[in-house]
Amino acid sequence: MMFSRFHRGISTGLCSGLLATALLLGGCASSSRFAPAPVQTRQISESSARERSEIALAAMSLLDVRYKWGGRGPATGFDCSGLVRHVFAEGTGRKVSGNSAQLAAQATPVDIQDLQPGDLVFFNTLGPAFSHVGVYVGSGKFVHASNERTGVRVDKLSNSYYAKRFEGARSLLD
Repeated sequence: MMFSRFHRGISTGLCSGLLATALLLGGCASSSRFAPAPVQTRQISESSARERSEIALAAMSLLDVRYKWGGRGPATGFDCSGLVRHVFAEGTGRKVSGNSAQLAAQATPVDIQDLQPGDLVFFNTLGPAFSHVGVYVGSGKFVHASNERTGVRVDKLSNSYYAKRFEGARSLLD
């Protein structure tokens, strides 16, 4: 009697273990509803990577600076294109000019999976195409001069407001 109870316990444990293993392996073999992380195809030189890092750092250093339409400096405030102009000058010494639509026209399109810090992200927030621009800083985030209430801030590209209005990414570098 004792042997059969012991034997039954092992059999039950063994069956449970085999079932759990089969379920785990079955889960690994099944297709996932999540796509694998995209492989970046864009090659960035070491000097460009340094410039990009400087642009992102310059943008992050301006968080909480006030918004001012037409603003081009931390003392007076920034609008979105003024922020881009300033961080490119501070981060790389490059002079860029124009409103957000003009910046989009000057820049090279970039696939979203190839975004690098220092790239520009564009949105349609006012009706016309490319009416708002921000500086991508990595990890799905961008810095922009949002509005008079919030000033310069960080947002996620996945934020529903910006995701619905996203028009593309472009680069003034490389």
